[in-house]
Amino acid sequence: MPNVWLFLLASVAITFAPGPDNMQVLARGIAQGRRAGVAAALGFAAGCLFHTTIAAVGMAAVLRSSEWAFHAIKLAGAAYLVWIGFKAVTARGGLSVAQEAQGVPLWTVFRQSVLGNMMNPKVTLFFLVFLPQFVNPGATHAGWQMFLLGLVFMAQTAVVFSAFGLFAGSLGGWLKRRPGTGRWLDRLAGATFIGLGIRVALPG
Repeated sequence: MPNVWLFLLASVAITFAPGPDNMQVLARGIAQGRRAGVAAALGFAAGCLFHTTIAAVGMAAVLRSSEWAFHAIKLAGAAYLVWIGFKAVTARGGLSVAQEAQGVPLWTVFRQSVLGNMMNPKVTLFFLVFLPQFVNPGATHAGWQMFLLGLVFMAQTAVVFSAFGLFAGSLGGWLKRRPGTGRWLDRLAGATFIGLGIRVALPG
């Protein structure tokens, strides 16, 4: 079984980094209140199940056909992680809260968040690259390993994003007063990506 604690630590660091999803949760919470922020958070987290399923099924099929191909994909994924880590570290930040949305029912907020997450191909690519780094290809049921990791990622996303939603007003104001925070969170996520890429690229 993969190192779940290392995976969880990396996942939380990545989830805290500024991105369109957590910024939308903040914006929704500021515009419509805590319940709307939490509804958006749970919607984005639920959307991760779609990407987890695609990644688990796809990687399991690759591993069944060729373990060499699985390792090749992991190395390509390592290079991709290092690249997006470098982009995050060198980013200027640009942390800002989106404009307030019109008031809509909580179910609509949840549904829109789920669909917004599912329709983002970059999230699918991220899961295809990120999850295999923690899978033991020599063990049985690699697909199930990835699926369980995806559930862990979804659970921590729900917790972290819900905290964003609950404290949207104070968080949004604090971030606006400290624009440099976005740059440091970007660097944290970037360092995490680079570390993961180097870890999987090294032998042993």
